[in-house]
Amino acid sequence: MSVDIGVLGTGNVGRTLAAAFASTGRSVIVGTRNPDRDDLVEWAGDAGVQLATNEAAASSADVVVLAVAWDAVPSVLASAGSALAGKVLVDVTNPLRFTDRLELAIGFDDSGGEQVQRRAASSRVVKAFNTIGYELMDRRDPSLAPATLFIASDHDDARAVATELAESLGWSVHDAGDMRAARLTEPVAMIWIEHALRS
Repeated sequence: MSVDIGVLGTGNVGRTLAAAFASTGRSVIVGTRNPDRDDLVEWAGDAGVQLATNEAAASSADVVVLAVAWDAVPSVLASAGSALAGKVLVDVTNPLRFTDRLELAIGFDDSGGEQVQRRAASSRVVKAFNTIGYELMDRRDPSLAPATLFIASDHDDARAVATELAESLGWSVHDAGDMRAARLTEPVAMIWIEHALRS
C-alpha cells in the first residue's frame, strides 16, 4: 500500500514530524532498525503511524523525510538503498559534531544538504525543518506567533513538496535558493541549538 510520507528516524524530530503529518490526514510510515520494539509500537499506535524497516518505509512512501543524527546519515541512507530512487527526500538533518562544544562539522564550501544529495543522488533532496527545534515544528496552534521556515533545493518539485508540507503545519516558507543555500541555513540552526544548550 502506497503511503504519503515515510519518515526515517524515531528520535524527537522524526516522531514529532511523523505524528504531525499523520494528524493532517496523511498516511505515514516510519522507518527504524527495529520496528517491533515495544516502546515504538506503543508510540506508533498513539500517533496513528505505521512502523517498518528503513527500506520498506522508503519504498512505500511518495515522499521520504530524513530525520536522524548526522552520524547516522550514511548508514540510514544505505539501509534505504535503491528505494529512495526517484523520491523527494526532505533532509531535516544538521551536520553536528561534538568536541569540547557542539559545532558544525561542515561549512563554507560544502553543507550537509549537499552531501545528502550526493549520497542519495537518485533522489530529489530538499533541505527543510532543520533551523528549528522539534518542539516548535508543528505551528498550528493559533497562539503561536507567525514564523518562517527556510528551504533549499536544486529541484523545483522537491521545493514545492516541502513548501506544501511546511504550510500544512502552519509555517510561512521562504525559498532560500538552490542546495548551496544549506551552507547558510545549517549555521542558522546553531543559533537555537546554542540557546537551548545554555537554557
